[in-house]
Amino acid sequence: MISKLISGIPLLLLSLSSCTSAQEHNFERSKTFSQMNNATPDNKAHKIEIATFGAGCYWCTEAQFQQLKGVEKVESGFSGGHVDNPTYKQVCEGTTGHAEVCNISYDPSVISFDELLAAFWTCHDPTTLNRQGNDVGTQYRSVVFYHSDEQKQKAEQYKKKLNDEKAWDKPVITEISAFTKFYKAEDYHQNYYNENGDAPYCHFVIGPKVEKFKKIFKDKLKTTKLKY
Repeated sequence: MISKLISGIPLLLLSLSSCTSAQEHNFERSKTFSQMNNATPDNKAHKIEIATFGAGCYWCTEAQFQQLKGVEKVESGFSGGHVDNPTYKQVCEGTTGHAEVCNISYDPSVISFDELLAAFWTCHDPTTLNRQGNDVGTQYRSVVFYHSDEQKQKAEQYKKKLNDEKAWDKPVITEISAFTKFYKAEDYHQNYYNENGDAPYCHFVIGPKVEKFKKIFKDKLKTTKLKY
């Protein structure tokens, strides 16, 4: 990942600016965002379900979704490509077809898929094709890999509504595709922000994104930190 490999602090700050400037979107005025974010969980559900999202750097995505009540586990990995058991290095080359994604295990009696979609579309810029900040390539594409017809229907419906109301200045181009297989990334990618909080990329890029995410979803945050 280009921005992850930057060592100079000035360039890291530039990367931070690139990652966050696109976040200044119109979600606060979006009726569709409110509809997603205020959806009622299924209180009768008593099983763990999976959501799979690609939102650029999976270190950032993982750190943000770990904050939410009802999210039991977040794993970073790869999906959507044609290479079996890809390595991080292979995916970074941009030739595997895989996207960096997070597999999110959640309790639908606590948090709905609708609410997860609100978090997904807020945690990155879904209007840029194959790019998030300084991270460029198809592996950084905005994508929802749906696990059921219901997930597909909701993702497509909300994407259309977001575009109809022009929630962003540019169209949402998020890919919505059927989930096929998830390949977990190497161990050092898991729980990255919590394990490497003093690293420059975590301090200057991930940390501010997490803090902004927590402000947006302040009523949905865990009161105690889970061990991942």
